[in-house]
Amino acid sequence: MNHLKKLLTRPLANVSTGLVIAALVVALLGFADATYLTVEHYQGVIPPCTTGGCEIVLTSAFSTVMGIPVALLGSIYYLLICIGLFAYLDTRKTAILRTTMFLPCLGFIGSLWFIYLQAFVIKSYCQYCLVSAGISTLLTIVTVFIMIRYHDRPTSFNENI
Repeated sequence: MNHLKKLLTRPLANVSTGLVIAALVVALLGFADATYLTVEHYQGVIPPCTTGGCEIVLTSAFSTVMGIPVALLGSIYYLLICIGLFAYLDTRKTAILRTTMFLPCLGFIGSLWFIYLQAFVIKSYCQYCLVSAGISTLLTIVTVFIMIRYHDRPTSFNENI
């Protein structure tokens, strides 16, 4: 736990712009996916589906949280990541990037929960939900890579990472 705390609080070195832009593109794809599902929800339309389970998943009791579509929450999640990455690219303030990189970790946990629900409770799969889970996983991998690869190294050999 102490190692994780140090990793999350240590300053980041100059993070590759290309890596941040790649994460931004992935987050934009997630935003498009979740926003599409949100629009379809409010229009009362089930999108075309190759897995055959979209209607079951998207109309299940788990498709909303306190009356809010999970897809809308996903849109907000991806939008916050996009805003954070744009803000970092504009300002180069690592505090913004560090805060933004916390979100994919939360999203990954949420994705695991929703995949569990699809597999074991609903027993149907929604391709759009699986795409979102894949995107969230990819963003988490990029986040972990940035945190490990670009944190400032200790100045002393004896200092623990």
